[in-house]
Amino acid sequence: MQKFSDYKYERPDLDAVRETVSALTDAMHNARTPDEAAAVIERNAAFTKRLATLATLAEIRFTLNTEDSFYKAEKEFFDEASPVIDSLSLAYSKALLASPFRTQLAQTYGQQMFINAELSVKRMSPALVPFMQEENRLCSEYQALAASCKVEFNGEICNNYGLLKYMESPDRAVRKAAFEAWAGFFIENEAKLDEIYDKLVHLRHEMAKAMGYKTFTPLGYLNMGRTDYDAEDVARFRAQVVEHIVPACVELRRRQAKRIGVDKLHYYDESYSFTDGNAVPQGDRDFMVACAQKMYRALSTETGEFFDFMVDHALLELETKPNKAVGGYCTFIPEYDSPFIFSNFNGTSADAGVLTHEAGHAFEAFCASRHQKIPEYYFSTSEANEIHSMSMEFFTYPWMDLFFGAQTAKYKFSHMADALTFIPYGVCVDEFQHIVYENPNMTPAERTAVWKALEKKYLPDRSYDGNAFMEKGGFWMQKLHIFLSPFYYIDYTLASMGTFEFYGRMLENREEAWADYYRLCCAGGSMPYLALLKLARLSNPFEPGSVARAIKPILKTLAETDDLALQN
Repeated sequence: MQKFSDYKYERPDLDAVRETVSALTDAMHNARTPDEAAAVIERNAAFTKRLATLATLAEIRFTLNTEDSFYKAEKEFFDEASPVIDSLSLAYSKALLASPFRTQLAQTYGQQMFINAELSVKRMSPALVPFMQEENRLCSEYQALAASCKVEFNGEICNNYGLLKYMESPDRAVRKAAFEAWAGFFIENEAKLDEIYDKLVHLRHEMAKAMGYKTFTPLGYLNMGRTDYDAEDVARFRAQVVEHIVPACVELRRRQAKRIGVDKLHYYDESYSFTDGNAVPQGDRDFMVACAQKMYRALSTETGEFFDFMVDHALLELETKPNKAVGGYCTFIPEYDSPFIFSNFNGTSADAGVLTHEAGHAFEAFCASRHQKIPEYYFSTSEANEIHSMSMEFFTYPWMDLFFGAQTAKYKFSHMADALTFIPYGVCVDEFQHIVYENPNMTPAERTAVWKALEKKYLPDRSYDGNAFMEKGGFWMQKLHIFLSPFYYIDYTLASMGTFEFYGRMLENREEAWADYYRLCCAGGSMPYLALLKLARLSNPFEPGSVARAIKPILKTLAETDDLALQN
């Protein structure tokens, strides 16, 4: 059986790519029947899958070791080549939109294919190629810098993720020391991080101007594939969060301070939930994967087939290693019909989160790739994608005892509380980005001051215990999405509303909730966000009152839980 390490990579020939895209564009223009046009679409899909496979393999293998000279060079190649390929593909999109057979083709492939083509025209131009190449270079520079973190702590060399586990230590002095060491990396690299981000902000602003937009915000929304809501809708959603979720989170942290026995909850206490320690997995990587395999086989036939595929093909890269990129992600390798999960296990409950959250993404891609006709439908836009991942975290609750044993109740309480308290932070990141891109000439110091002001709005009780860098607003620097994926963060908070709805429906009729979730996964990106919500029978989070309704089952469960009784 072919494993991930056997998946073959070769650098594509850019001249051959140009010839192929040109031939496909001409063929679409010259198609004389719907069948001829459909044949071109099938050829383009196969070609797209090939290119995406090679680019994805290069990206994965670079993130596995950012010091690997071969894949570092291949990543640099795609940083340069991908914008060129996007530009070349623009002509094909225009030819598709000009087809006289749109009605017939939409009946076969769905209207979303044409919506996506229209998005391409609105967000891409050959004039953007040099800007996009420089943006890719800066993003790679940031990734390499973030991955370079090596701090000696407690007798071991830790990266950022390795330090985070010490912020869950029962010893408060250890938690604080780990926090100071973690913050120290950003203090040491503040000037460089400011420089990279400042260049990215100005670069993206110039890209927007080149496309005829006043600021980067509308272009950023187009890049995220958003077609059925805008920045005003998002602002109204954030206002609902301030009204309904921020006060609930303040109360949860008050309960937490009482539970762990501190007068004032500081940042380094936020990840520490119980005086006898947080719930932690009861084994190593192999134990975790074995538990997950048992869990997914029990959850449904489809999830069992999916996770067996992941294990059999070695598509789970989970351990923390030197020079490995930070964070976690799921991606998809089209020619091999393979999702791939990347993470940095650190011995905390977050490891179980990876095997549910990222596996939710992977399950969606696994399903969509087997139900959708063209690869552009394998993933939806991010605010729908995150429903897949976050909801899987809740659908797997009945099997958490496999991972946590007697600590399962602690895990579920902490997980649910964390899911809620994340949301104000998530919308804080979003509003920060809106302000930054509407005011691209702010100085680095002014941007940091904006973050500080937003923390007071969304995280009013947060304390950094006198750490000058964090107190002035430096916390934004630790969020890679701000650098790499502009406007990708509100998606988690919007998706949380659908997830919380699914949780409430699980309590009422689990089988029905799962059927709707599975249908959503199989639909992939074949519809816009709001249409996908309707398909899954989920509410529109922008409508007044939607946030209060969505969080109701979560608040009820948390309120009915005696959190003090969960610890010894």
